[in-house]
Amino acid sequence: MTTTHAVAIVLASGSGLRFSSETPKQFLKLAGKSVLEHTLDAFERHVRIGEIVLVVAAEQRLLTEEIVRRAGYRKVTKIVQGGATRQSSSSAGVATVMNDGAKILVHDAVRPLLDAATIDRCLDALDEFDAVDTGILSPDTVIATRADGCIASIPARAALRLGQTPQGFRAGLLRRAHALAATTSDLNVTDDCGLVLHFELAPVKVVAGDINNIKITYPSDIYLADRLFQLRTRTAPLADNGTALAGKVLVVFGASRGIGQRIAMLAAQAGAHVFAVSRSNGVDVADESAVRATLARACEMHGRVDFVANTAGALHTGLLAGQDYDTIDQQIATNVRGSVVVAREAFEAMRKTGGSIALFTSSSYTRGRAMSAVYSASKAAVVNLMQGLAQEYLPFGVRINAINPERTATPMRTENFGNEPADALLNADSVAQATLSALLADATGEVIDVRR
Repeated sequence: MTTTHAVAIVLASGSGLRFSSETPKQFLKLAGKSVLEHTLDAFERHVRIGEIVLVVAAEQRLLTEEIVRRAGYRKVTKIVQGGATRQSSSSAGVATVMNDGAKILVHDAVRPLLDAATIDRCLDALDEFDAVDTGILSPDTVIATRADGCIASIPARAALRLGQTPQGFRAGLLRRAHALAATTSDLNVTDDCGLVLHFELAPVKVVAGDINNIKITYPSDIYLADRLFQLRTRTAPLADNGTALAGKVLVVFGASRGIGQRIAMLAAQAGAHVFAVSRSNGVDVADESAVRATLARACEMHGRVDFVANTAGALHTGLLAGQDYDTIDQQIATNVRGSVVVAREAFEAMRKTGGSIALFTSSSYTRGRAMSAVYSASKAAVVNLMQGLAQEYLPFGVRINAINPERTATPMRTENFGNEPADALLNADSVAQATLSALLADATGEVIDVRR
């Protein structure tokens, strides 16, 4: 796998006629930010992308420049004017890449759910091929029809793929394809891979896309994409925590037992300066004064706070009708208010120096569960809180994510579910290591899964 930086060309000049909206769909709000911003995020955060070229319509240039400036996209080096067609916009983008051997990815701005793994597959394939397309298996039978509306043929589904973007190329190949297209008047192709195939310039390798990488084409797609963002997760990143944590300042709330205790111990062993607090030593996460004082003490001693993890949680199982309001309020106070307080006070401590915050959710956030309805609702609130704050905090260099572990062997779980087979549960050390890796990673606004 090569790590040579590639160029992403993001096509954002479409008018969205099929969307039936006065606002081009790439500028509509989706999960807290514009569709375009979600797409740019995917490339901005990817370590193998070194530059982003943004192709926009002339009338949207000022709006686009403001979005880039406000969000602080460092990799957007050029904003160029697109044409009346996708082909002309792509041609304008590739014209800015001078190195013929450069790897480029051409992507539709209205595919905001692009994942890092798809980017990697495209870039890896460009080590062997000069043109790459992404595609997914068709879940439905595809039929070809005649002019009279009757079936002409039913192609074998095993050989069919639904094409997506990004498409990858060596820059010189795509530039040549567009040069040939400029001299041809009878082209009937819809994308850049179609140009390469039409002029027989190179074989086009197909790599796996992602079923969630949908294109915003119709109004209903916005609602689907919003739900996909809500449920979106990523696997816990792996990192050399030992080396990276040395000398860093970490505050752990809920550190008297379970996952919080293990986070604190492992970080201290790696050389971090750790402040481990919990209700047992007078720090309730729902108490803003106690949380603020803890963070202030860390800043006073070390001049900054690099990382904050809030593992404090409350779970009481049983039918809602059987729980008194004190029990209900305790779960809401700890899980929801506590997350709000820690996230707010941690941001105040980090806003000048940057840093990373880890909140904790649960797999029950996606769907409420009987016998733990209040807990499920509180964990859904944590995810929505994190997703909203990620956007608020981004300009300040403060990252925030939600850790989503599988069932884990902790005292709180044993208190509610009794003794369970050890091989059916994650151990607390695995979750602690994953949490530290997430704190060190450049991700923000993500639900980070920890699985066996």
